[in-house]
Order: sequence, then structure tokens, then C-alpha cells
Amino acid sequence: MVTWNFAAVWDAVAAEVPDRDAVVCGDRRLTWGELSERAHRFGAWLLEQGLRAGDKVAIDLPNVPEYIEAFYGALVVGCVPVNVNYRYTADEVHQLVDDSDAKVVVHTPDVATTVTDAVERIEPASRPMLLEVGEPYELALAAVTLGPERERPPSADDLIFIYTGGTTGMPKGVMWRNEDLYLGLWVQAHPRDTDAPDPVAAARAGKRAGTRLPVSPLMHGAGLFNTLATLSGGGTVVLLDGKGLDVELVWDTIEREDVRSITIVGDVFARPLLDTLRANPGRWDVSCLRVITSSGVIFSPDVKKGLIDEIPGLTILDTLGASEGLGPSNASTAADETITSARFRISDRVTVLNEETGEPVEPGSDETGLVAMGGFIPLGYYNDPVKTASTFRTFAGKRYSIPGDYATVDADGVVHLLGRGSACINTGGEKVYPDEVELELRKHPGVFDCAVVGVPDPRFGEKVVAIVQVTEHHSLDDAELATWCRRNLAGYKMPREWIFVDSLERSAAGKADHKRLRAVALERLGLS
Repeated sequence: MVTWNFAAVWDAVAAEVPDRDAVVCGDRRLTWGELSERAHRFGAWLLEQGLRAGDKVAIDLPNVPEYIEAFYGALVVGCVPVNVNYRYTADEVHQLVDDSDAKVVVHTPDVATTVTDAVERIEPASRPMLLEVGEPYELALAAVTLGPERERPPSADDLIFIYTGGTTGMPKGVMWRNEDLYLGLWVQAHPRDTDAPDPVAAARAGKRAGTRLPVSPLMHGAGLFNTLATLSGGGTVVLLDGKGLDVELVWDTIEREDVRSITIVGDVFARPLLDTLRANPGRWDVSCLRVITSSGVIFSPDVKKGLIDEIPGLTILDTLGASEGLGPSNASTAADETITSARFRISDRVTVLNEETGEPVEPGSDETGLVAMGGFIPLGYYNDPVKTASTFRTFAGKRYSIPGDYATVDADGVVHLLGRGSACINTGGEKVYPDEVELELRKHPGVFDCAVVGVPDPRFGEKVVAIVQVTEHHSLDDAELATWCRRNLAGYKMPREWIFVDSLERSAAGKADHKRLRAVALERLGLS
């Protein structure tokens, strides 16, 4: 019987096709045999440091092979891989590492100072070890002695943590069982065939997933989940070592490595990809590309159509999902008479429920409800039973993941997404909670009052806008506030526009009218 654990499956694939490419990153190529050995060496190193099954391993890396090695190696010995946003400041890294109870943090040299600062704030008895990618990492792997007696068999119940900013302003660790995530990813990609195949038999028969390039970061669910699925199908994952979007490198790599599918985050990636392709007719032969998968932010119909027109035979998949759940996909192809934004229908895996009663929203009723995802879902949030109870709820004997997205249901059963119910801003797939930015702004002596809202942006979906009331007899400008915020906020949380007002006109209870303030921002920016 197959153990639905990613490490167990990948071990089986490596045993069958050790010479097949598993991971490619620029000039670096790892076969399945090499990836497996390096992952097992990393797992053995963890054991030598005293870690045991259930201990957490934080991965603060961009899209490099070591990300996959550390993820795989942690699972080999039953440890829990934990994603860390490599853009985080020391405050943010500290909060996540401390919350997750990580025993080890793997990081790149360029964030060494940030990570060191973060972990030094943790009590010495609980302070995690640091392992820097490069010479220290290679020496650690080379020094261990491999032996099967040192490893426990991977279990279907072993956990994977996916930290997400969510709608509460602070990262939340979503706890996935290996089996639930593995089978959930299979069902998402194969909705008509819910029985995942035996990976050994598939590899032995020469079957493999198509080569995939995750353009979006592995530190987020969209990039990671598609990478896990590709490796579980015995395929090859191609990585771009970098922290920004190098569009020409993306197209170069797709052509060179015969990439069949890529993972992006809506227009924030798609628009520059399309613009560059159009600006360089004939430069790249990317006819190998068959699928673009997107999740997280708006993927505009005109951008979809442009990519489909440029790449014959292309299918674009909009995926409804979050770190807290895996919903269905919606496909767009050249055969479609009209290409729309993502459209999902009510099914056994996604529905819309009345917020109070939990009853399904009646199609065509115009009633607003909460999007609920069923099927394979996480156990909950680490160290947060209250948030777990509000997000993972049971109605009529069925457990759902309800991250907080509101929707209506058209008469034909199509779900019309309205967006997150809170004030959370989704900019380029990154979630920004206004309170966090406002709190930082309020520390400035020249800021008397402020509010942060999101407004539409053609590339990022939304952009962060700060509305500021200046303290009497003070003078402020955009540059000074930007410098102030940059000290403690990750770049994607930084306001992109600044609007100064005489008063926020709060209510008698001290409440800010965010709907009105957003309208002010839209008017001032010429977007209304």
C-alpha cells in the first residue's frame, strides 16, 4: 500500500528513475538520485542536531534547489517544513519563527543579518539553529553518515506548515497532513479521477508529469503546491534563482528546458510576460508551453486572450484555492468564444454558505454568502484554536474550509466572487493587513491619524494606499513617510500612493469609514 507522504513517494520515484532530471536551476541539474541523496543527507543532519519527528524546520529561501532539498529532507525524518517569506524584516521573521517553534532556519547569505537579528530575540533555550546555504550547507551535508537505521518511515500523518498572512495581519501556520495535501492536489488536477495512481507503477511504466516552471515563489502555496504535484508525478521542476521577475529569463528558460507548464500569480506576472512576448516577435519558440496555472489574484480576460493568441494550443487554468484549501480549476482555451475571469460552479468541493445558518445560498437569489471548500482540507492553524474554529467549520456533518471570501451564486450555479470580507489587501498575491501598516505609520510623530486601503491596480490587482492626517504644525511628504515605513515593513506592504487629508472624519465611536476613505482614494487618484 502506498504511503501518501511526499518524501515516501519521492523516494519511490528516485529508486525507479534515478537518472531522470528532478530539479534544474540555471546551470545546476539534479537527477532524482542526486536529489534523494542530498535530501536524505539533510534529514540525517537534522537528526544529528537533535531534531526528531514533529520538530519544525523553517525555510527562508528563494526558488533554489536547496528549498526542495530541505523540504524533502525534513519530511524524510518526520520533521515539519515551514515556509518563511524571504522579503520579511527581522520583526516579521521573528514572529513567524517564534510562533512556529522552529528548531532550524535554513537561509541564504543575503538575509543572514535579518535572520540572525530575528532569532536572537528568542529565549536562548528555544533559539533555533541557523544553516546558511552555500559552503556551510554543503559542509553539513557532506559530513553526515547515511544509514536507514537513522530514519523513521515517513507517515501520512506527518505535517507540512504553510504560513499565510491571512486576514488577521499576522502569519498563521496552516497545518496540512501529508496525505490530505497529496490527495487534495491530485483531485484538484484530476477532478474526474479521484484515485491517485501508484507512483512506483507509474514511474516504471515511463509516465511522468510535464516539466514545470514555478515562476511564483515556493514560499507561497501557489508555487509550492504545483511543484509538489509535479515531483509527485515524477516530473522535472525548473527553478529561477532570483527574488524578482526577470521576464526575459522566464521565456529563455521555457524555450531552453522545454517547459510544459508554468505557475504564476495573475496579472502581476501575466501582464509583463505578455508585454515582453509581444515586444519581441519571433525571439522565442515557446510552442512547448501547454498550460499556465494561476491562483491568488485577478487574471484579466484580455491578458488571458493575449497569451492564448501568442501561444497556440495554450490552456490557462484559474485555480480557486488558498493555503487553507484546494478548490477547482477553470480552464480557458482558444476554443472559447469568450474568455472571462475565473468562473467556478457549485460542486461537492466548493459551495457558498449563509454566514449565519450554514445553509447553501440559493442560486439566483442574490444572497451573499461565504465560499466554502470541502474535500481534503487542513487540520487548522498552529497555536490558534480560535481562528481554527472560525475558519474550519462543520455544517450538516461536512467539514469545510472557509477562509473568508464572499460570493453570490448565479442562477446557473456559477459562483460570483466578491472578495475577502475583511479589509485585507491582496497585492500581487501578497496579503497586506491595513492595521499593520497603520500601526507603523502611527509611530511617526508627524502622523496624527491614518488609514490604509486597497485600490485597483492593473498589474498587482490591488495596491496599498495610505491616507494620512498630519499632526498640527508638522510637515510631511511622501519620501519621509516611505523612509519611515521601510525600516520595519516588507517591501510589498509599503504604500504605493500617499494621500493627505485634513481629517479622516471618524465616527463618534472612533471608527474609520473605510468604504468612504477608499472612495476618497479612488477620486484623488483618478480611478473613480
